[in-house]
Formats: sequence, C-alpha cells, structure tokens
Amino acid sequence: MRIQQLEYLEKIVEIGSINEAAKCLFLSQPTLSNAIKELENEMGICLLHRSKLGVSLTEEGREFLTYAKQVTDQVDLLQKRYKHFDRRESRLSISSQHYAFSVHAFVEFIQAYEDDCYQFTLRETETQNILEDVASFRSEIGILFLNDFNRKVLEKLFEEKNLVFSSLFVSEPHIFISKDNPLADKNSVSLEELENLPYLSFEQGNSNSFYFSEEILSTRSYKKHIKVSDRATIFNLMVGLNGYTFSTGIISRELNDDSIVAIPLTIPDRMEIGWIKSKRSHLSVLGQHYLNTLKKHIRDYGFATIEEETHV
Repeated sequence: MRIQQLEYLEKIVEIGSINEAAKCLFLSQPTLSNAIKELENEMGICLLHRSKLGVSLTEEGREFLTYAKQVTDQVDLLQKRYKHFDRRESRLSISSQHYAFSVHAFVEFIQAYEDDCYQFTLRETETQNILEDVASFRSEIGILFLNDFNRKVLEKLFEEKNLVFSSLFVSEPHIFISKDNPLADKNSVSLEELENLPYLSFEQGNSNSFYFSEEILSTRSYKKHIKVSDRATIFNLMVGLNGYTFSTGIISRELNDDSIVAIPLTIPDRMEIGWIKSKRSHLSVLGQHYLNTLKKHIRDYGFATIEEETHV
C-alpha cells in the first residue's frame, strides 16, 4: 500500500468518477483504475461500487477511507512542518442548510487561517444532500435543524447512514421579513397575520418529503407559496414582494445589511440547530476550528451553545 494510492482514492470519492479524477490527477483512466484495483487486492476488500453513473464507496470502503484520511492528514502535517515547496493544500468541506450564520462563521474561519495554501468548500444545499455529503465523506461537517416534526425521521436516517448529531443551540421560531414590511415594527406575529403575505421556502429537489424541509410548518397550506434555491433570492423576494420565511432568528448583519429583520412567531415550536459527522471519522483540526468559530459566532448573537453530543 502506498500513500499515493490513498490520495488517489480520496480524489475519486471527492469527484465521484474515476475518469474525471484521472483528469485532475493528470493520469490516464486505466492507470488510476489499476492503482485502486491493486489497493483492493492488497487489502482484500472492495472499496468502490462502479457503475456507468460513476463510483461510490462500499461499506468497507467507507471504513477504510476513515483510516486512510488519518494517514493522509498526518502526511499533510509532516509536509507543512518540514517541506517548504509543492505542499498539499489544506482541505475542509462543510455542507449546510441555508443559514447566514454558517456562512459568516466560514468567513471568519478563513480570515483567521494563517496558511496561504488551502482549498475550502462550503455547500449550501438541500437536506438530503447534506446527509449524503457527510455519509460519503464529501463533507466533514453538515449543519441542519431538528424539531418535534422531523426528529424521528431524521434520527432514523442518521442511524442508517452512520451519522452522529450534536446540538449547537435551540431557538424559538421567528420570521424573516423586509424592514419595510408592515409587520416589521411588531414585537411578535401570529400565523393569521401572515395569511396574505407570500410564503418563501427553499426547494428540496427530488426529495420533496415534508421531513426534509428547512422550514417549520412544512405541511401547512399557504395561499401564496414561492420556492427558491438560494438565500440571495429569498432575501430579494422578502424586499420586493413583502414575503416572509420561517427562521432561527439569527441575522448576520455583516453579510445581509439591515434590509431584513427577524420577528418572533407566536407558535409552540422550537428549532434545534446542530451539526452531523460520520461515526467512522474524527474531526480534523480544521473541522474543529470551524466549529469553534461557529459556536463563537452563535454566542455573539446572544444564543447559548449546547456542548453535549447526542448519539443516535
């Protein structure tokens, strides 16, 4: 077994295609395939499911990659300490529901990063993609919410995909609306007061299950409902159409200026925001640094962070 083979495997899993990975590595496809087959033969296991649609890790492959990452991480540390040329880039990938606070923490994390060579990824994506990203090691950390409605379903999926959920903070439901909205001066709002306003939510692609929704009250009927795919659009529609969406109540002023405000919603519900990782991997140093930055950012906005880890 060679370290190079482990690096090849990481690249294949990251891209999901042997052919595309070979291009990135400046190798021929047969050369890369043979390198992985030799590794499989030596270890006596099958690492990859291969199909016309691409490749994915087998169950044994996921476990193997967990240990392989520890080896390549140690190689990274050695190279950074003793090798001053041709260094491997530091890498970290985060997948998150559409939360401005996770983006702001990502910005602060990078601003505090002292190395001049890195490759970081932040994916604001659909809920099912977050689960798949973390389960397949495409992302080290996923950020999403639980409440009484979706908890049992998502916790079952965590168990099936060998994921562990850790709570960050608990929030009372709020709405985000434009500062020029007629409701913006109220101390709180009811669902009845929102009845005639356009309701905005994030689409979930092919996974239209109510349990994957990023918003509470996903089974409720709305007179005016607009689905969007990104935060910039949802904020523009809040301003342009006096629309609203349900939220945690945290607004990142640094990223979103003062055009959007958060108003408490008078319903008996709570949102538990947390992060997931694979049970088969340990957090990297960079992953822990991002989480520390995220927790600090949350505390700066007046929310108490929760340190306990919830295993399911």
